[in-house]
Amino acid sequence: MSESVLARLAALKSAPVGDLKQKWRELFDREPPPYNRRFLESRLAYRIQELAFGGLSPETLERLDAIADELEGKPRKKALQVEGRPLAGTRLIREWRGVEHCVTVRRDDFEYQGRPYKSLSAVARHITGTKWNGLVFFGLKSQRGGS
Repeated sequence: MSESVLARLAALKSAPVGDLKQKWRELFDREPPPYNRRFLESRLAYRIQELAFGGLSPETLERLDAIADELEGKPRKKALQVEGRPLAGTRLIREWRGVEHCVTVRRDDFEYQGRPYKSLSAVARHITGTKWNGLVFFGLKSQRGGS
């Protein structure tokens, strides 16, 4: 993080509330909400970093929209997944025959027991010794074809 951004973030802690509200007007081009100092500081800190380094990726924005729709009860075909798969970093845990199996979703593949696999189905086949739909095996899709 650049020194000027760090300095601007540090200055928020000691700035009077009136200065924080003025900074809000400058950075958001609207009146600040009537919330407490802590809220103003945290949102201003985010905005300073967002302007300096860029905002959220389109994939993250899409995921947040999906979560919001789900919380509001709106149906959505592509809920919480990008390109039909869980987001990178997701850990999938499945118990099979008394043993817990953990798979980490990576950007281009899946990691299971330190080895890469091209698909969840390949991981499920390795675990069970039989052919499985990986999304069904890990509970991401029902066997009946719904999600």
